[in-house]
Amino acid sequence: MASISKVEKKKINGTVVLIKKRPLDLVPSEVVQQQAAYEILGHKVTLQLISSFTGDSGKEMKGKLGNPTHLRDENNSGNESKFSVTFDWDEEVGAPGAFIIKNFNPSEFFLKKLTLEVDDPSHGSMHFVCNSWVYPADKYKSDRVFFVNQAWLPSETPAPLRWYREEELLNLRGNGTGKLEEWDRIYDYAYYNDLGDPEKGSDYVRPILGGSEKYPYPRRGRTGRPPTNTDPNSESRLPLIMSFGIYVPRDENFAPLKMTDFVGIALKVIVQLLVPELESLANISLNEFNSFEEILKIYEEGINLPNDLLQRSTTHMLKEFIQSAGQQFLKYPMPQVIKEDKSAWRTDEEFAREMLAGINPVCICALKEFPPTSKLDLKVYGDQTSKLTREQIQNQLHGLTIEEAINANQLFILDHHDTIMPYLRQVNMTSTQIYASRTLLFLQKDGTLKPLAIELSLPHPDGDQLGAISKVFTPHENGVEASIWQLAKAYVAVNDSGVHQLISHWLHTHAAIEPFVIATNRQLSVLHPIYKLLHPHFRDTMHINALARQTLLNAGGILEQTVFPTKYAMEMTSVAYKDWSFPDQALPADLIKRGVAVEDPESEQGVRLLIEDYPYAVDGLEIWSAIKSWVQEYCSFYYKTDDMIQKDTELQAWWKEVREDGHGDKKSEPWWPKMQALKELIDSCTTIIWIASALHAAINFGQYPYGGYLPNRPSMSRRFMPEPGSPEYEELKTNPEKGYLRTITPQLQTLIGISAIEILSTHSSDEIYLGQRDTPEWNKDKEPIQALERFGKKLAEIEEKIIKMNNDKKLKNRMGPVKMPYTLLYPTSEPGLTGKGIPNSVSI
Repeated sequence: MASISKVEKKKINGTVVLIKKRPLDLVPSEVVQQQAAYEILGHKVTLQLISSFTGDSGKEMKGKLGNPTHLRDENNSGNESKFSVTFDWDEEVGAPGAFIIKNFNPSEFFLKKLTLEVDDPSHGSMHFVCNSWVYPADKYKSDRVFFVNQAWLPSETPAPLRWYREEELLNLRGNGTGKLEEWDRIYDYAYYNDLGDPEKGSDYVRPILGGSEKYPYPRRGRTGRPPTNTDPNSESRLPLIMSFGIYVPRDENFAPLKMTDFVGIALKVIVQLLVPELESLANISLNEFNSFEEILKIYEEGINLPNDLLQRSTTHMLKEFIQSAGQQFLKYPMPQVIKEDKSAWRTDEEFAREMLAGINPVCICALKEFPPTSKLDLKVYGDQTSKLTREQIQNQLHGLTIEEAINANQLFILDHHDTIMPYLRQVNMTSTQIYASRTLLFLQKDGTLKPLAIELSLPHPDGDQLGAISKVFTPHENGVEASIWQLAKAYVAVNDSGVHQLISHWLHTHAAIEPFVIATNRQLSVLHPIYKLLHPHFRDTMHINALARQTLLNAGGILEQTVFPTKYAMEMTSVAYKDWSFPDQALPADLIKRGVAVEDPESEQGVRLLIEDYPYAVDGLEIWSAIKSWVQEYCSFYYKTDDMIQKDTELQAWWKEVREDGHGDKKSEPWWPKMQALKELIDSCTTIIWIASALHAAINFGQYPYGGYLPNRPSMSRRFMPEPGSPEYEELKTNPEKGYLRTITPQLQTLIGISAIEILSTHSSDEIYLGQRDTPEWNKDKEPIQALERFGKKLAEIEEKIIKMNNDKKLKNRMGPVKMPYTLLYPTSEPGLTGKGIPNSVSI
């Protein structure tokens, strides 16, 4: 900024870009009109530059402030408003490194950026990337400060900016007390003590998750709502209609465009909570599907509403939805799994393929011993060793003995036994009737898996300590035995659906990543290079998690209505968290732990797959390797030695808080990286980005393509396997479809469930994908920007490779009998329900 020093006074011109507050379409029209009339008045917004070189004497070396100036000359461009601004600046002050903004308008606005035009060719424009809501000044206890887009370690920060850097972090931490309001910018921790609703009665009481040895859990964002009258340890809940008002720091909220997209689809779920009114108004029967053809009608025709239903409805929201839906109520997109072939989902090959390329490809393990054993406490649960016998599977191993097949890495297991058995007795006392399951599979020469046997187990009727009562089912192609086999696979799918939704999806991505979001905002300044690296991978996570606590995970919520553990769902995730470890979330470590890969120093990714045609793992290792290369380049630019890692005060405080507060119930675990070396930083950041982006994408965006057709992925079962001679058994002989559908998820829960997963599987219009940033000015340093470009090019190469592999007919698991290519780890996507695309973050 040499040009400033040539004269005593200098005029610096700039442009401020902001977005005015916009109401949602759901808001009553009179409110919309009031807000539409509201304008941002530039003269009611002041800005002051802060020097990064000159301190104000006697003021803690705070950077010297320029004179306040106002916005002027508004230029509207779509949703954005651009204002001109001119600063008077003294030569002695040097280049600005931050600015203060004060809003004296009556409402908030979204401040995108400030760009200063500096007439120095060597410097170019100065960018201050803001992306933050600015509320009226009287809502804040301290000034809103925004920094230049330079990345500085704490020790490298110009002295006049250090006070502002530290003060900003103090503001974001808050003081840990009080109810938080929408304009508060406080990131803090709380237990999951807001899932139950004890005011409604004992049926709505749920255990507090987190802070105890019995129910450990990651922390969630604090809201500060008051406790319930019934239980002082439980946080009071917002009414359902106010769900979108749940507190998260405002900058963590969905952007207006995404909120509009989200609410439009979410109405399907909300309206179904009003189903009793629908049934009484329209005489709609939402009870039972009788055939697969009947299910297909909800995709092809929807449910027709009587012409006069709108007039008879008394619920405002229902009227709004009916008016927009027209005559077709709850018509759903056709799930990809049945687009090409309506019955291929029923094949054994597809059943097994989805363990490698479906929506839960993270549970299959190598079988290491026969019969399979259990890790459940022998004193509590007795002998839970599998009852599978050699005779039941020996003749299906293509001439191998069981030991030979194990040694040849050809036997695998999908084992949900230990996860579910402890809850079976309680769950089966509800309307749900399920089993604990083990599924054995054989890897064939063509790379596909063949199911060998399914073991379904129940607790001993005389007590848990007496072990399990088990039945084993093997494949059949004809007669009632074939129908029994289909049911056995359905019970496995029910278990896998629950484990997927509760553990693989919610616990291992949404819940596990939120503490990192909170700690990063509390301990790493926006100037910190690791903040700039990780922040894009936290977009919208706190908001979607907060909405989940309001409507999905809560007592009586959508998850309890549609997934088999019902009221025990979240408690089950707490038990699963006991086995969670951060290093195991790295893809290579996970594959090795499950026995589906072995270490291989010669390989680029350091591992060799034992199932070569394992689409999730093959594509995942490519993505993992690309992420790690990018992170290594980025971190190595800012940290030249391990000593710099150790002396970085913010970095050390961040990692300490992640371990001791964010994942506080795991703080004593020895497996946490020590964060004393560059390698540990690279590995940790790679793992965080992997969880937030690719892992979440792989287990989320296929939910509707695979699970939107509930017979393929049922989430509940309502009766046990029919016994020979029973009416249910006879029904299977005469009408196997009806028998199957009367066992799995009923119609209402089906509609609620697929409405929910349609939301979760849909990319918003403003999604930002892996390798992308929301602005080209995200960093001033050229080397990281160039490294990100190389990362983007590598991801484009991976896309081409995925397309090529999907067209290779030798790789049977990439397409399967359903003729559905594996694209869940294809990096980019268009908006909508695409079954591909890796967003940067757990954003839905």
